[in-house]
Amino acid sequence: MKKPFAVWAAMAVGCSMWAQQQVADAVVMTVAGKDVTRSEFEYSFNKNNNEQTIDKKALDEYVQLFVDFKLKVAEAETQKLDTMTSFINEYAGYRHQQAEEYLVDTEWIEQQARLTYENTAASIGPEGLVMASHILLRMPQNADEATQKKIMNSMDSIYNALVAGADFAKMAAKHSQDPGSASRGGQLDWFYYKQMLTEFSDVAFSLQVGELSKPFLSPAGVHVVKVYDKKQFEPYEYHRESIYKYLEQRGVRKMAVEVKIDSLCKKYGSNVTREAVIAREEERLEKEYPEFRLLMQEYHDGLLLFEVSNREVWEKATQDQEGLEKFFKQNKKNYAWDVPRFKGAVIHCATPELAAQVKKKMKKMPETQWRNYIQKEVNQDSLKLAYMQVGLFKQGVNGHVDSLVFGQGTAKPMENYPYAVTVGKLQKKYPESYKDVRGILTADYQKELETLWIEGLRAKYPVTIYWEELEKIKK
Repeated sequence: MKKPFAVWAAMAVGCSMWAQQQVADAVVMTVAGKDVTRSEFEYSFNKNNNEQTIDKKALDEYVQLFVDFKLKVAEAETQKLDTMTSFINEYAGYRHQQAEEYLVDTEWIEQQARLTYENTAASIGPEGLVMASHILLRMPQNADEATQKKIMNSMDSIYNALVAGADFAKMAAKHSQDPGSASRGGQLDWFYYKQMLTEFSDVAFSLQVGELSKPFLSPAGVHVVKVYDKKQFEPYEYHRESIYKYLEQRGVRKMAVEVKIDSLCKKYGSNVTREAVIAREEERLEKEYPEFRLLMQEYHDGLLLFEVSNREVWEKATQDQEGLEKFFKQNKKNYAWDVPRFKGAVIHCATPELAAQVKKKMKKMPETQWRNYIQKEVNQDSLKLAYMQVGLFKQGVNGHVDSLVFGQGTAKPMENYPYAVTVGKLQKKYPESYKDVRGILTADYQKELETLWIEGLRAKYPVTIYWEELEKIKK
C-alpha cells in the first residue's frame, strides 16, 4: 500500500532519528513505575516549545512540568478513570479517526482520478475544446412567421454592427438574452462538442480562431458566435491536482478507507470480523509509525488529565463552598479594594411614600428576601410600582449609587420610577464575603488546590529522572 504523503514527509525528515530510536529508545525517566522514553519526552517537548535551541533552563523547567503531567495521569489510572465507558468510547473514536489517514488506499484514489480523467477526455472527444462568446435572441418554438422575421431582423442588425466593428462584449451585454453570459459580455467557459446544443456546436467548432459566425438558429433562439481560442484536452498530469480536489470534495478519502478495509477483510478471511481487522491494523500502525503511537499516547494521557484535573481541582474549587470561604478568610488581605464598593440594592419607586416604606422594610430583612418582597408584595398583580437593581457597585458604575451612597453628582430620575433609595452596606476596604470576589477567588483557590495536589502526588508516587539521558537531547 502506498503511504500517505504526510507519512512519507515525516519519515524523510526524521528517518535517521527514528532509526536510532528503534535501536535503543532510551528511558529518560520513570514515573509511578512507568518508563518514559526519549521519543515520548521529545515529542511532547517539541510540541510545547517554540525555541530552536534546547538550553538547560528550558529543559529543566519542562522536565518538572512533564513529571507533574505524568503524575496526574498515574493518579487517573489509579482511580481507574481509563476504564470508564465515556473514556473508552472517546479514545476509540479518535483512534479510528486518526488511523483512517494511514489506511487510505492511495493507489485506489489514483485509479479513480485517472478514471475521472479518462471519462472526461472521452466526453470531450477528438474535437477538443473551444472558447467563444455569443449573443442570443430567444425565439419561442411556436413563434409565428411575423415574430420570427422580427427577431431575425434584430439579429441581422446586431450582426451588421459587429461586422462594421462594434465591440462584441458591449453588444452582448446590451442585447443578449442569455443571462448566464450577457453580464460577461457573452463570454462562455471552455466547452466541448457534446456540451452544447448540436446546432450551436456545429457552428462553433467549424469556425477559425477570431472568426465571427453569421446568425443561425437553434432550439434556444437565434445566435451569433465569435471563437477566441481552441485547444485539445491537456494530459492527465496537467489536471491531476484539480481532479484530486474534485474527488476529495466528494469524500473519496473516506471511500478509499472503506476499500482498504474491505480488501483486508478478504485477506484475513471470513472468520475475522470487520472490527477485528480494524483493531489489528491500528495495532500495526502503532508499531510501524512512531508518530501515530505517540499521538495516541498523547491523546490517551490528555483525556485522563482533563478528567482527573476536573475532579481534583476545577470542579472541586467551584463546588467547595466551605473551602472557598476558609481560603478567603486566610487570604482576605489579597482581595482588598482599590476603592470602596457598595453592596446592596437600588430601588426605584413610583411614589416617595413607597420609597420610604421599601427602604424601612428591606433594611430589616436578609438580602435573600429582597427580590421576593419586591416581586410579590410591592409589584402586586400587573401594577409595577418599583424596579430594583442588586449588585456590588464601584463608584462610577451606577449614577444613583454615586449620588445616594458616595455623595457624588446627581442622577437622572428613572421614568415612571422617579424616587430612588438604597439598601445595603458600604465596604470601604475589604469584601464582606467570598461571594463578592468569587471569580478571582475561585481561580486562586484552584491554584492552591493544584499546588497541594502535586505535592501529594510527588509524595505518593516514586519519580526517577535520568539526567544523563536527558542531557543528550540538547546535543
